Amino acid sequence: MHVRVVTGGGDERGPRGTGAGWRSPIAAVLDDVPDLGFHEVIAESIRPDAVPASLVQRDVVVHGVRLSLGSPEAPDPARVAHLAACASATRAVLVSEHVAFVRGGGLEAGHLLPLPRTREVLDVLATNVARTRAELDVPLALEPIAALFDWPDDEFGEAEFLQRLHERTGAPLLLDVANVHVNARNRGREPRAEMDALLAGLPPGAIAYCHVAGGAEHDGLVHDTHTGPVPAAVLDLLTHAVDRLPEPPPVMLERDGRYPPAAELRAELAAIAAAAGHPSPCGPARRGRVRPG
Repeated sequence: MHVRVVTGGGDERGPRGTGAGWRSPIAAVLDDVPDLGFHEVIAESIRPDAVPASLVQRDVVVHGVRLSLGSPEAPDPARVAHLAACASATRAVLVSEHVAFVRGGGLEAGHLLPLPRTREVLDVLATNVARTRAELDVPLALEPIAALFDWPDDEFGEAEFLQRLHERTGAPLLLDVANVHVNARNRGREPRAEMDALLAGLPPGAIAYCHVAGGAEHDGLVHDTHTGPVPAAVLDLLTHAVDRLPEPPPVMLERDGRYPPAAELRAELAAIAAAAGHPSPCGPARRGRVRPG
């Protein structure tokens, strides 16, 4: 089974072009990017009965971070209902969540944690993805995370695990290019080779959209913090990935703090678009300001 998310022409809708993560401190800046393709909003950051007007000026992707699709327990029905309500309230074209767990046995980790890449975990993911998708009116995309460690009982490498997950669920991938870069760097591997291994086993149309973001290095490890500019190495890896896909996928900037001045943010969006093979979303600046915080 495969779920098709059309990102170009066609009757089915999906995100298009170059987008950005919607955050209230930069909402006014994003309002003034005339050809921004879409917003991605974190589901846990909004209320379905109080959706910000600036958010829905573009197509919306609702991005969940707390479902814990990899937990043996079924996803919390209240969290799934909130995700579905957010998608409905924003008329979302897509919903996305992580290939990860954040809770187990009644304990909350407070962080996205990697899953053992085993057949048993594939069974859990397939079941929980099906349960979640049954409550949604739009497709569900799955994002592999940046992880600082692997489990010793892994049966598959990440590329094969994600390919098997796609075969089992049909769910398209949210390809976080920065995560591929971070995971490769932290394991002493070559990011382009890791990207090639992942894309080689996926059918055309399996990538719903892409993330790019900046990080920070600490004690010899790269952390996916979303608080800095997107490094040139990540943009180069994005271009490398696009060159191996049938058409440029939608791509968006994640930024979760240390927001730059409006002009820098616009320049970064233009650089991301160029790396992905999209037209620049930016026109003449008008009034956007970054709010403190």
